[in-house]
Amino acid sequence: MGALAHYLEGEGIPTTQVSLVREHTEALAPPRALWVPFILGRPFGVPNDAAFQRGVLVAALKLLERENGPLLEEYPLDAPAGVLTEPPEGLACPVSFPVKRREGSIADRLAGEVSQLLAWHDTAVKHRGRTTLGVTGLSSTQLSDYLEGWLDGGAPQRYRTDISEGDALKQACDELKAFYYEAKSVQPGRHTSGSVQDWFWFETAAGEALVKIKHIAADSADPTVKAVSGMSLVPRAVESRHARG
Repeated sequence: MGALAHYLEGEGIPTTQVSLVREHTEALAPPRALWVPFILGRPFGVPNDAAFQRGVLVAALKLLERENGPLLEEYPLDAPAGVLTEPPEGLACPVSFPVKRREGSIADRLAGEVSQLLAWHDTAVKHRGRTTLGVTGLSSTQLSDYLEGWLDGGAPQRYRTDISEGDALKQACDELKAFYYEAKSVQPGRHTSGSVQDWFWFETAAGEALVKIKHIAADSADPTVKAVSGMSLVPRAVESRHARG
């Protein structure tokens, strides 16, 4: 969007944007941008909070009053800890979800988690009537198998030949996270975006696997893979917490 903004401004059309990854926006230096400290995928905070979302939108639009750029402003508020979902009424737990296993390889633990979450995800799809999965064309088990190939230290066979190796990896990681997030949303309890994010990154083998894959990708000879190893796979705050142990 930053590159497109430069083009539009060159045609005399003022632009503004909302940024989730500050480093990317700083590199592209668009004419006007509002950086928000929210989790990836939620540029306006949390769902169903129109007042908060409007505040973010107004702050971004007000940047249009500023003529000098490039301009990058920081939104001063954190997103409220809104409840993502209400538990489905009359839900019978389809399977238990154990605490994170410590024994065995990351790949083995990842495969076990995915198999145990399948029933939860089926429940989520029935409850919500939709899913965000489907971009890769892989089943949840196939996603796990593909990412397990990365954990062995090398790029597995690509599941699509019309996109780069890096894009294939990024899409698979995003879709695995979506599978986990959707499955978690119907487990008993009230879940916020922050609690689900912490659960994924610090209590699952999947989160551990993506952190390891990020470091493997950083050493790749493929420039498209190396490119996504920056901020695209693991949020900086998450990596910092992992590094602290």
